[in-house]
Amino acid sequence: MQEHTRVGRVDLASLRAGVHRNTGSKYVKLGKVPSELRRPRTWRTRSDPFAEDWAEMAERLEDAPELEAKALLEDLCERYPGRYQEGQLRTLQRRVKQWRALHGPEKELFFEQAHRPGEAMQSDFTSANELGVTVGGEPFPHELNHQVLPYSNWEWATVARSESMLALRRGIQAAVFQLGRVPEYLQTDNSSAATHDLGQGKREFNEEYLGLMRHLGMKPRTTAVGEKEQNGDVEAAHRALKRRLEQRLLLRGSRDFGSEPEYEGWMQGVLEKANRARSERLSHELAVMPVLEVERLPEYREESVPVRQGSTIRIKNNTYTVPSRLKGERVRVRVYENRLEVFYGGVLQIAVDRLLGEGGHSIDYRHVIWSMVRKPGAFERYRYREELFPTPVFRQAYDALVGTLGTTRAADIEYLRILHLAASTMECEVEAALVLLLEEGTVPDSDRVKRLMRTDQPDIPNMVVLEPDLTAYDDLLCEVAR
Repeated sequence: MQEHTRVGRVDLASLRAGVHRNTGSKYVKLGKVPSELRRPRTWRTRSDPFAEDWAEMAERLEDAPELEAKALLEDLCERYPGRYQEGQLRTLQRRVKQWRALHGPEKELFFEQAHRPGEAMQSDFTSANELGVTVGGEPFPHELNHQVLPYSNWEWATVARSESMLALRRGIQAAVFQLGRVPEYLQTDNSSAATHDLGQGKREFNEEYLGLMRHLGMKPRTTAVGEKEQNGDVEAAHRALKRRLEQRLLLRGSRDFGSEPEYEGWMQGVLEKANRARSERLSHELAVMPVLEVERLPEYREESVPVRQGSTIRIKNNTYTVPSRLKGERVRVRVYENRLEVFYGGVLQIAVDRLLGEGGHSIDYRHVIWSMVRKPGAFERYRYREELFPTPVFRQAYDALVGTLGTTRAADIEYLRILHLAASTMECEVEAALVLLLEEGTVPDSDRVKRLMRTDQPDIPNMVVLEPDLTAYDDLLCEVAR
């Protein structure tokens, strides 16, 4: 039409538009372009297979609008065998969808909100297991405690092992100390870390969570029970964050990290780069948020617990061993979100990974072997016996001893001697000796293991004692005095 207006010739305009002359002539005579000639189809291309029973189904939908098409079709197939097939489900779903749009009940609406700078920060946990991250070659199941400012979409995250109050405290503090300022509100969902059940569908904030809010100078608020869309900004940010991390992992070429702090530092580096693009809107938020003027709260709880007869302590319904010299004493334990630190007399004794859940145990054979080797009879029925096989090679060695020595007691004594050797020297060297003996088909008793161990002592170099000359320093002091 444009070409015809410009050149005034149908044949030339049709040629330039790439259509036949007769087609171009038709459009010129009608004075309309093809899109203006299309009419909505008002006829069916085939007969409606549900026409005979649709009135009955419509009545059922009016009585129970929540009925699904699949249930309706299954009912029709039972009542009218041979008339309907399972392959007609998609057709019925379209009919039901159309009925709901024309005659169904009113739907709940969600209204887009205008966020105000610096008003609130949204906080939530999200599982990151789909990223397939490993630490030291081992699977690393974890969550991310994710904080987002809805106005600017600035975000921060920390690694968490569970949705605990300690993880929440660590994540929130990491975000506000990264900002150096605090919003007016912190909004969370109704997780048990921040709230507790009052019954009748109501929840209240936990006192520890309220204490954290008072310390940081924020007001707590939460979503309605079962209304997670009220935390929609952070929920949407979860998907974007994990998509970004997935892409960065692909570029990195490896999903394995040397340690948990290394992984968290890498992730936060990715967040720093993403936040640079949000700096303009973030500046609007920082301008209205008060400066953070408090110290960071400790990210652990302290407990005082006794060391039991078996050199064990109980923390959060899980059992851990400690050095046997602490038996009968009380120790102070700092319970972090991902580890425990055991102190006695103000001095750190051990640090171990914290167990998740309840009823678990973390037994270090080095803590108990010194007594066990003197009481070998206790090994057979020791409650945590399986924990005294630090690697599969040690278990294979014990099985070989049982099969060779004939009696369980003799095998227990030999194995405990081997374990004692591993605790007093190097476990890896003992394991290497056991591998050699097992490959040779030789009985892996303690004497043979000792002979294979390296016994040479390292040469100690003769060090010349340094005698510092302080004359130059004295001369300097004299020069300053003048």
